[in-house]
Amino acid sequence: MDGKHMQIGEVAARTELSLRTIRHYEETGLVTPSARSRGGFRLYTETDVARLLVIRRMKPLGFALDQMRELLDTTDRLDSGDEFGPDEYEVLLGRVRAYERAAAEQVERLRVRLARAEDFAATLRARLPEREPTRP
Repeated sequence: MDGKHMQIGEVAARTELSLRTIRHYEETGLVTPSARSRGGFRLYTETDVARLLVIRRMKPLGFALDQMRELLDTTDRLDSGDEFGPDEYEVLLGRVRAYERAAAEQVERLRVRLARAEDFAATLRARLPEREPTRP
């Protein structure tokens, strides 16, 4: 095995995803190992890791697997180096822009939720005594 490939355990550590989650993303077609070792172990490249990191970032923002697949397919197409039809490039960029807007909107919603949670935690802290009372 050359230095360009990683086994699933290393990929899991680098992406902070479980082996089970990575296998699930493989089963759903979101990521495919770039190769297999002679022993049948999944082998991944930096490109595969980058793909998993996109998925990991989309998940907490509430994107569905189909949306993840669509965005990954779009970015794969943009990165392919292929020639585009007259309007295809703009369609692909439009898709990426739409996902960026959706992500930004979700981030703002999460900021509001976080601020509320922090306010709640502060309210609870304010109700606690400065020092724990001593018990006899």
